[in-house]
Amino acid sequence: MARRSLIAVALGLVVVGAAVLRFWDLAHNPGGLYTDEAVEALSAHRILTDPEFHPVFFNDGGGREALFAYLVAGVFRFAGETTMALRATAAGIGVAGVLGIWLLGRRFSEWTGLVAAAWAAGSLWLICISRDGLRNILVPVLGALALLALLTWADRPTRLRAAIAGATTALAALYTYQPLKLLPLLVILWLIWLRHADRERYFRLRNGIGWFVAAFALVAAPMVLVAVTDPAAYFGRALGVTPFAPETGGVNLIDHWLRTLGMFALTGDPNPRHDVAGLPLLGWPVTIVAAVGLVRLWLDRRRPGPSLVLLSLPVFLLPPLIATEGGAPHFLRSLGLAAPLAVTIGVGVAELLRLIGDRWRASARCIAVAVAAVGLIGLGVASGVTYLSRPVADRYDAYRFDLVAMADAARRTDAVILDDYGATVIRFLDTNGPPAVVAPGSAISQPAAFGRVLALDSVDLVRSLGSQVTPRITVIARRPDGSPSVYAASP
Repeated sequence: MARRSLIAVALGLVVVGAAVLRFWDLAHNPGGLYTDEAVEALSAHRILTDPEFHPVFFNDGGGREALFAYLVAGVFRFAGETTMALRATAAGIGVAGVLGIWLLGRRFSEWTGLVAAAWAAGSLWLICISRDGLRNILVPVLGALALLALLTWADRPTRLRAAIAGATTALAALYTYQPLKLLPLLVILWLIWLRHADRERYFRLRNGIGWFVAAFALVAAPMVLVAVTDPAAYFGRALGVTPFAPETGGVNLIDHWLRTLGMFALTGDPNPRHDVAGLPLLGWPVTIVAAVGLVRLWLDRRRPGPSLVLLSLPVFLLPPLIATEGGAPHFLRSLGLAAPLAVTIGVGVAELLRLIGDRWRASARCIAVAVAAVGLIGLGVASGVTYLSRPVADRYDAYRFDLVAMADAARRTDAVILDDYGATVIRFLDTNGPPAVVAPGSAISQPAAFGRVLALDSVDLVRSLGSQVTPRITVIARRPDGSPSVYAASP
């Protein structure tokens, strides 16, 4: 009982720590509002306000699964349609991801579950994605639950468990974010491996495969219908980031692959929304622990759990290796690794504790437990300080503070010169009184109809209003370095 109570207290502290790291100062940090976040918020707004709008997939924004927008809409209904509510939705899902990883990890051992959850709670990688209002935050929690459902089915292969595993796999694979679309491939490889490594278990699982497939097909049907009826929208984004796409054809694949493979200890994501200061995903100490976990999993590879995690790692490493658009490494495309990587780290710590206990006395193992706990706490503290101490100058462009400043200044009688993508921030923040939107380079035929015209560049104002407007252009917002970021002119 004392041991169970201790584990419960430790898990409670991990969850509290995860919540603190995800919600602390969320109203001001990261600040601004990135355009992709605004797209999700506008979709949630339309779900709430348009009774006939109930899609499972959005064609805009490069194509997006709608599950996250529905969750945001639920929060908006009770908390109001704000940037804080949008990001709080993601933060709450991020905490749920820590619990999902704990549930998966404890299938290996109590220590594995606690360490996996503690690492996930304090990982700078997962903290970053938990504080942005984007759908990719669904990957850690639903990825963990899908793997858990598969292992539960393997433990006792019944029809019900097969159906639950199929439904969960379909939900995670098709309604979250691109990396988990490889879950069906993972299931196939895992079953092939079990046929080789544990034939008795495989034959028991085979009896329920029909139920797995039927449940998968039932949950997948709405998204499959979208893919069949509008393949260009559904597959366009995925195909557009591969080396075969014209816009990515000039990428050095060797450099891309090396940077991606080095992301665990050597290289970091250059995108400041995905990472801070280009820090590696794990760092050397945690990478070494994960390597120990890999060895232990390999030794146990004939069992369902270790084999599933071992197969997950290369399968979910494929998206960041294949997708070459954007910076490398790309931490968002690596999110399928979150749950299996956390378990690998947990297995590594548990294995080190076992080796220390076998080699030395129990007192040495207790010291090792204390060292592991201090290390995990230190990781969380360091990640929190690293994330929260970033100055606004490092976040300004990445989170479009300029568009937020424009939205704050714009009135319904004004016009803003923006492309349609950038205008999403204005449309969400000024939902109750949006200004008119004018495409860059377009002439405003009746300038007197607007109180002011706002733009991110004074050149845009001259192009739309004519050179005579130059003396009336003023700066209404500046970057942290003092340079202008938003201009206004009175027609």
